[in-house]
Amino acid sequence: MDASSHFRGKKITLMRIGLLGRGVGDAAYLAKCGAEVLVVDDAPQEIMQPSVDALKEFKNIKFKFGKYDLDDFRTCDMVLKGAGTPLNSPEIAEAKKNGIPVRMSADLFAEISGVPVIGVTGTRGKSTVTHMLHAILKMAKKKVLLGGNVRGVSTLALLEEVTPEHIAVLELDSWQLQGFGEARVSPHIAVFTTLYPDHQNYYSRASERIAEINLDNSERAKDESSAYKGISGQYLADKANIFQYQKPSDTLIIGKQCAAVIVEKYGDKVESKTIVADEFKLPDTWILKIPGLHNRYDAALALAAARALDIPDETSRKALESFSGVPGRLELVREVKGVKVYNDTTATTPEATLAALSAFSPAHTVLIMGGADKDLDMNALLLKLREVKRVILLAGTGTNRVLEYIPNASVFDNLSQAVHEASRAAESGDTILFSPAFASFGMFKNEYDRGDQFNALVQKL
Repeated sequence: MDASSHFRGKKITLMRIGLLGRGVGDAAYLAKCGAEVLVVDDAPQEIMQPSVDALKEFKNIKFKFGKYDLDDFRTCDMVLKGAGTPLNSPEIAEAKKNGIPVRMSADLFAEISGVPVIGVTGTRGKSTVTHMLHAILKMAKKKVLLGGNVRGVSTLALLEEVTPEHIAVLELDSWQLQGFGEARVSPHIAVFTTLYPDHQNYYSRASERIAEINLDNSERAKDESSAYKGISGQYLADKANIFQYQKPSDTLIIGKQCAAVIVEKYGDKVESKTIVADEFKLPDTWILKIPGLHNRYDAALALAAARALDIPDETSRKALESFSGVPGRLELVREVKGVKVYNDTTATTPEATLAALSAFSPAHTVLIMGGADKDLDMNALLLKLREVKRVILLAGTGTNRVLEYIPNASVFDNLSQAVHEASRAAESGDTILFSPAFASFGMFKNEYDRGDQFNALVQKL
């Protein structure tokens, strides 16, 4: 569709461009539409230079780096906010005080495109469920667009491709869902996968907590209940925007892991049809290529969404059984002398690494982990590490916490050394698992850069 009239001649302040390509794509699209774009970012220009270089052809894009200037938020027609910017920041307050709309790429796309939107959120599993749904819709011969929190994809630029026949599948993180909340819209089909503590550097641990929920006396229920400890109420509130504005004709699909807390906090406010799913809702005769019970859980959520779209189960089965996974999420990189090597770089929380370990035999797993601390509860993972054949650590603030419990673990300040040490430690029949459990800050540009470097090193083994 030609949506250029929404932006032509407008002065747009794009706040935080990032390095993953999404902000670059947004800026390029707005410039092509004839907008005057001012990119502002509080990061140093030398860090953001790759994004600047990617946009050098556009004369109607200007850049400012370093401390924000409030004038840039009171003299524009729109602020397009990037991820991680607090809604209560002085800059956003200045824009709102002056009646300037503050939007984000995903909710703006949903509003302008007018097509049905499937939104997927959750602490873990949202990427896999999103890509599974995309695969199912493609198998069903639907016209489908993939966007949201997808590496290198500008959701706003999808307006160039969209037609009335399209369905959009959007992976939505808590920040993008802030935009949906501000716009007071929700996707037509919402999928909420899991809920664990995360992004504590953004969502203060001092903010409202969700109370522990005791479901029953089973060990499984105790595990689920403990998962809610330490979660910021604001983190859940942001994610809840995925269903807060749904209509009775819409559908909400909740993973069983987070169903109890969502029902307790929002049950009387949910108007849409609600479905709870877990791995047991996936027929046990369906055999997935990707390992782990958590991937069957994700597939069950994707199947529930497909059924809400009246897609036949045989189509979903064919798509799910042929689904080979998402890069950086338990990605089988290669097999070397009988040792399978997996890249799980997007495991930035202890729960994610626990899920990865559960897919293999810990006694035959050489684990590479470590990185920047996110101040999350590590207890369950630390106990599991005692079962792992060998733990190899990358230096970082989080790594120090692991060393207190696994003092004989090897520590490297170089990924290449860690990979080669893992290769030496693994024997035929073992698995080398790169599942960091921490953020990538310090040693890498981001988690994707971390995964790319890992894959390149593995190919050279």
